[in-house]
Amino acid sequence: MNDLLQPKHCQMTPKIAKVALPLPLYKTFDYLIGNHVPIVGGRVRVPFGKQCKIGIVTALTDQSDLPLEQLKPINDVLDNTPLWPTSLYNLLNWASRYYQYPFGNVLTTAMPVSLRKGKAAFRTQNRLWKLTDIGKIQPLSSLTSAPKQARILTLLRNSAMTHTKLLENNITATVINKVEKKGWIEVAQNAHYKPWSTHYKVIEDKPTLNNEQAMAVATINANPNFSCYLIEGVTASGKTEVYLNLLEPVLAKGKQALILVPEIGLTPQTIERFKRRFNVPVEVLHSGQNETERLNTWLAARDCEVAIIIGTRSALFSPCTNLGIIIVDEEHDVSYKQKDSFRYHSRDLAVMRGHKENVPVVLGSATPSFESIHNVEIGKYHHLILSTRAGNVLNAKHGILDIRGLHLESGLSAPLISEIRRHLITGNQVMLFLNRRGYSPALMCHKCGWLASCKHCDANYTLHQQPQKLRCHHCGIQCSIPHQCDHCGSTQLIRVGVGTEQLETHLASIFPEYKTVRIDRDNTRKKGVLEEYLHAIHNKEYQILIGTQMLAKGHHFPDVTLVALVDTDSALFSNDFRAPERLAQLFIQVAGRAGRANKPGMVLLQTHHPEHFLLQSLIHNGYNSFSRKALRERQQASLPPFSYFCLIRAESHKSELVEQFLQQARTVLEIGALDDNSCTVMGPTPAPLHRRAAHYRWQLIVQTPSRRILQQKLSIALHSIRQLPLSKKVHWSLDIEPQDMN
Repeated sequence: MNDLLQPKHCQMTPKIAKVALPLPLYKTFDYLIGNHVPIVGGRVRVPFGKQCKIGIVTALTDQSDLPLEQLKPINDVLDNTPLWPTSLYNLLNWASRYYQYPFGNVLTTAMPVSLRKGKAAFRTQNRLWKLTDIGKIQPLSSLTSAPKQARILTLLRNSAMTHTKLLENNITATVINKVEKKGWIEVAQNAHYKPWSTHYKVIEDKPTLNNEQAMAVATINANPNFSCYLIEGVTASGKTEVYLNLLEPVLAKGKQALILVPEIGLTPQTIERFKRRFNVPVEVLHSGQNETERLNTWLAARDCEVAIIIGTRSALFSPCTNLGIIIVDEEHDVSYKQKDSFRYHSRDLAVMRGHKENVPVVLGSATPSFESIHNVEIGKYHHLILSTRAGNVLNAKHGILDIRGLHLESGLSAPLISEIRRHLITGNQVMLFLNRRGYSPALMCHKCGWLASCKHCDANYTLHQQPQKLRCHHCGIQCSIPHQCDHCGSTQLIRVGVGTEQLETHLASIFPEYKTVRIDRDNTRKKGVLEEYLHAIHNKEYQILIGTQMLAKGHHFPDVTLVALVDTDSALFSNDFRAPERLAQLFIQVAGRAGRANKPGMVLLQTHHPEHFLLQSLIHNGYNSFSRKALRERQQASLPPFSYFCLIRAESHKSELVEQFLQQARTVLEIGALDDNSCTVMGPTPAPLHRRAAHYRWQLIVQTPSRRILQQKLSIALHSIRQLPLSKKVHWSLDIEPQDMN
């Protein structure tokens, strides 16, 4: 199953293990092998300086560039089988090279935190304990003051016992750990696992597919091998029902399905849909779980004890050993791109994983990314369209509210308030979207114009009422709300702009007879809170829903008949060339929350620019027409996806140091590009948010016409850039195909 390639010269036991460590270094380290030979793809504990680190063995050999007497021995061999199947290990190796990130750090990212800490790769409940040789001769009379420890020895003298069975005998995990540390017991092996596939069947009546859904399912199921399919389906067109039908032949063969979703908030509803349909083990992987939960699910995927894995970005690295299909829902979502450290794009890696494992990959979205649309146009992806809403669901009506000259109360115009009242009176729910949390985005002095600004960032504080604080959304620092102006001493401080907190307060005062709920990152941090809110919304306990982007994605609210975008203008103007694409996707996704059952829905946009081409194009022609037109403009400007970017970011407490480093980096890059015109280097320039957390930020852009050329240029230049003296004095990073230019 985990057949990572071993050295061909195995007549003699290899003496040296090459180990990748979680360090910002593009190299492996040689260690002497002791009595226990490690395995490629398995963990070892090794000395590194004055510390011990957990690393992954990448090769076994007899050769080293250093004399054997200078090599340190491995302290412990932690695994007797590789952590990843061969295809996934190879994918991680490829990702390390493509994203120009150290292999040791990539491997560390791809394993649960518990394994990074050196814990055993066994699920806690399935460990099978047995006595060690020392434990067998340990006299029970010496344990009169530790009766629980004595009971463990007594129970295990007859035969090995599972962890769960020990717990059933009133022995806690703490006592088990103590006895293990004393060397009296050890893990014999994992308990026997029953393959889930023997119990497979559909347990829910399925709705009848419409022609477009049936065609999509038949097209994909006709080829069980690798192909990439883009399902472009309008909101409420039944994409999830297509996914469910695609899983039937996969599960019937005993294979596993990996389903990626962009947000943790989407997983409760998604999991419930899949559990209602199939009586197979369905597990979830996301950052909201504790270490034990993540480890158990990760290992269950490896041991084929789970059939369907649903998770966010990092779930892509689940070590499924019998994968049958990969589905990426809302494939356009920017959250699939990791924004720090190992800056991978899980959608793109999902396609590459499908290629390496020879399984179909399905990308679904009502608003596909321009990259995916381009791949359809050049023939790399198959295009499947769901153009009508499933069942009797009617298309929502779209309207623009021109608020020029109108009085606004907490961002709401009189026509919008009137429309909200009309929908509430009829017993329906309304949703108001405002992608700005807090009470107000700024606190200003009415007398002199002073703004309360973060001392560490080029940004204003956001005023929060719960609790009453000024908070910087960039560095996280917060402080008390001042009573007077720092500049002139005036007490005439006013709140500028509207956030979700203010909107919630104002709507509660206008409509006291209706319950209001706010869903944003501030009030859903605690585990389970979001699920409680969603359950209450479905039970119609709340009539007015207020939220940021996390409320707009993928949720099914059958009684929401009005959706309003309170502030459209803030997203219309931006220096980022991707801003129109993001706004169009957001508009369509938010609009898709209206009229999802058999009730007619309405979508209203408040704007001071009703004639703006983007709004007019979306309202009258839809996303498909807009995206194709915008793609032609991107092509004329040689912007992605018609070219490929690498963004080099650098920051330091000294601005001139960062600028000087990036100028030297530009020189290195340009020397490597003198022989042709295939590489353009732009910058260095200050980042849009020049100062964040007391660090000055600059950036450099490398643009090429193909991925191959980008990789060639970077491979040549990066070694020299790393040797620059200033590279050790600033913090810098590489972002291949960045989704955020800030």
